[in-house]
Amino acid sequence: MASNNPEIPWWLSKVLEVMWQNFVQYVPIILSALSNTLILAFFSFGLATVLGIVMAFAEVFTSKTILIIVSWVARVLRGVPLILSIFLVFYGLPKLGVTLPPLYAAILGIAIVDAGYQEQIFRGAIKAVSNRQLEAAYALGLTRAGAFLYVVLPQAFRIALPSWINDFTIILKDTSIAYAIGVVEMFTQAIHVAQVIMDYVWPLVFVTLIYLVICYPLSMLSNYLHGKLKMMGMLGSGM
Repeated sequence: MASNNPEIPWWLSKVLEVMWQNFVQYVPIILSALSNTLILAFFSFGLATVLGIVMAFAEVFTSKTILIIVSWVARVLRGVPLILSIFLVFYGLPKLGVTLPPLYAAILGIAIVDAGYQEQIFRGAIKAVSNRQLEAAYALGLTRAGAFLYVVLPQAFRIALPSWINDFTIILKDTSIAYAIGVVEMFTQAIHVAQVIMDYVWPLVFVTLIYLVICYPLSMLSNYLHGKLKMMGMLGSGM
């Protein structure tokens, strides 16, 4: 029996074919866990965004004491390994009388760490907004909170958008760490399938392709928006 591809021995080609045929029937099972992956990504990212914006506001618009405290908190969060954060939430909160299901614990654990990075993103974006915008807002009678909410934040969000999208792609891939506390997301399901068919290659390659299909367009969009904002003069050379 000859192989169609002279570089691959016929027996290896046959083995790969059998492995693929065994795997195909499990594709819907892996895809069924994609919803949990997306839930993890969107909810943890949304919570991290809220926390990051609040910390960025506190750093820029409050007292020097709060600035120092928030700055150090953000640094600590950025220094905590993601899996450690998830474990502390899942195993530590029950010691305080608060028990969360694995999915919720993973969302909170991911959000806590990512909030430190989002604080950095939005702090830089807020500082990039011209002070004249604030002065005009105050002249119109807006309070500090009102000026931030209606004048600064919309402009800062547009400046932060490329980095914000890029951060989401990182969070999406980081959801696989939830496997460690038993959350059945896409990576977890791929591992289960691999154990059933006794082959880790196809399930993990398939999951890798799913991540790539989702993340690559987002990465391209982030680069495109960054270029557009730079052309419009809304980004400094350092961003």
